[in-house]
Amino acid sequence: MATPISLLLSSLASKSQQLVRNERQMLAASDDGAMMKLIQSTHAPDGRFVDVKPILQVIVNVLHHTIPNIDHAMNGGTGHIDALDDRTNSSAIDGALDALAYIVHKICCEVSCKCSGGADAHAATMGILNMLSSYSWDAKVVLTLAAFAVNFGEFWLIVQLCTSNSLAKSVALLKQLPDILEHSQTLKPRFDALNKLINAMIDVTKCIVEFTELPSEFISIDVPPLSIAMAHIPTATYWIIWSVVACAAQITGLVGMRHEFITSTSEAWELSSLAHKVSGIHEYLQSLLRLCYQRIDEEKLMEAFEDFKRTIEIPQTDNLKILLKIFRKEETYYLLNPDKTKVLNDVLRRKHVLLLISDLDISQEEIRVLEALYKGERVSSELNYEILWLPIVDRSTWNDGYEQKFLSLQSIMPWYTVNHPFAIEPAVIKYIMEVWGFVKKPIAVTLDPKGKVLCPNALNMMWIWGNSAFPFSSEKEEHFWKAEAWTLELLVDRLEPNLPTWVSQQKVVCFYGGVQMEWIESFTTATKGVAKALDIGLEMIYIGKNNSKERVKKITGLIKEKQLSHAWEDDNVWFFWNRLESMLYSKIQHGKTIENDAIKQEVMTMLAYDGSENGWAVFFTGSDEMVRANGDKVLSSMESFDKWEKLAKQMGFIPALRKQLEGITDDHHCTRLILPENSGGIPERVQCAECGRPMEMYFMYRCCVE
Repeated sequence: MATPISLLLSSLASKSQQLVRNERQMLAASDDGAMMKLIQSTHAPDGRFVDVKPILQVIVNVLHHTIPNIDHAMNGGTGHIDALDDRTNSSAIDGALDALAYIVHKICCEVSCKCSGGADAHAATMGILNMLSSYSWDAKVVLTLAAFAVNFGEFWLIVQLCTSNSLAKSVALLKQLPDILEHSQTLKPRFDALNKLINAMIDVTKCIVEFTELPSEFISIDVPPLSIAMAHIPTATYWIIWSVVACAAQITGLVGMRHEFITSTSEAWELSSLAHKVSGIHEYLQSLLRLCYQRIDEEKLMEAFEDFKRTIEIPQTDNLKILLKIFRKEETYYLLNPDKTKVLNDVLRRKHVLLLISDLDISQEEIRVLEALYKGERVSSELNYEILWLPIVDRSTWNDGYEQKFLSLQSIMPWYTVNHPFAIEPAVIKYIMEVWGFVKKPIAVTLDPKGKVLCPNALNMMWIWGNSAFPFSSEKEEHFWKAEAWTLELLVDRLEPNLPTWVSQQKVVCFYGGVQMEWIESFTTATKGVAKALDIGLEMIYIGKNNSKERVKKITGLIKEKQLSHAWEDDNVWFFWNRLESMLYSKIQHGKTIENDAIKQEVMTMLAYDGSENGWAVFFTGSDEMVRANGDKVLSSMESFDKWEKLAKQMGFIPALRKQLEGITDDHHCTRLILPENSGGIPERVQCAECGRPMEMYFMYRCCVE
């Protein structure tokens, strides 16, 4: 026979079932415009501030420790309760809750009353929203969640302690809760769904609170994506409160539960559906939050960029302030000196500093050539400069392989380096790429002892004139160009040690290149025959082709084996072509055009020859007489020497060859000029080396692995 208490409790369970079923009619209704207006109509904040962060931490502690452990209960758990993770300051929590205890209690009573009375979830939710009308949206969800944590925490304390504590056992008996242990396996799907919903509620609440903490100086509440998020927070708040009511209804339904309520699966389905919806809200808000942080990072980056820009542009007493701003503030980053020991940035104070900027693909040749300059004449007091390597890397793809590559490069550099690429401030990287124009090809920015930028890329003049260009200023570079002419010395520099001897002996010097062995054999044989016929001294030097290291190495071996001519080694070949490119970019940097600069025209012609798969040749004498031609023309001229032999004996070899070449018409040709992207820029107009017509511009992407 049923007791009055059991009948009363059974009635409560029945009403709770009805409350849950009514949710089905409202699952979609809250997202339309009318419902949004209804939710907004309850919101009348009076400006009061609620410090929700410490309260939320306590709520999370409570809910994460009271989520049912069905297996533990089914096995007759000991009633042991885990200690809470106290990550908050007790005094801070007391202060935050001191004035809020009453409103939390009111919400507890409201939820209990609505669930016991069988009110639908929507009406209960709107009642709580009206009760909290004067609070902000984040305070509404945290206070409602706090009320639920109180009710749910008390409920689960009784369940956990009823097997070992007589007081808890008596309370559980009055509430008819011992049946939970008896039917724990049947109830497991429902508690699993409850678990998912509670976790989703916590996630959305954390998200809402996080939106309110975003720094207003970097993101505006009136501009997307934050404005979009704020427009969706009222709906999210509505669903969190609805979820609290639904969870409370489940707990109330466990009081004096009947067999049909225990075995029903609809409640678990309702909770799972609600958990899915709340999780969807969390995913959407989280995506907006990521966009907000992205916007904040962009604003912070731009602010730091402008700050670094001002520091660079404003005259300084020394270079230390600039050097310090290059590195991030989060940690004390240090440098490694040439001996690979740690030093602070101030070791470079009031010194001439070259900021060597590159990615991790900087070539061994570049390092070796720069090392020769750094360790050479630099030791004199007039050439007192230091180099600091700033590697620019993609942090999103960084892995152990890149880490090892960085350490390997760092170990062979005899100058100052950063301790890690991540030490460089992101805003400085932005400045390096946008203002100093770094793309991939290494550059060296010159800072004088006062931090003034003397040249945005000193590597060009260093490759051309070496340390004689110190202090590597744009003015010094301009001065050097005014004194230069297109001569054998400018083209070859000190790459050929025998050159002074050959010039003094009045020999003709021929530099040639290409990667077609058949052409090389034919050209060298024919040219030697011409020199022998004219009884003139001739020296021929093979200087390969740019960016074809392995092919050139193979051909160089064959040339030496067959004794066709002299041939340069790898480093000299690399430096020759890199130096020619540096001449071009230096000229572009100073605004020179091919119409008003003969050196630039000759350099571009040489680079155009190299862009072709065919050979080429340039002849010099000690008097700086010069003639050049592509492979087909020069080979044709040598093989038809009998046609201009008489003229050569009258005029001399180079004037006669020039006249012979001028008489060869080349109606069909295809000249290519391949230039790597560089901070110096790309020339807008380029003339063909063969016919003088403007060349068409194309974009080429190349990956050469040898």
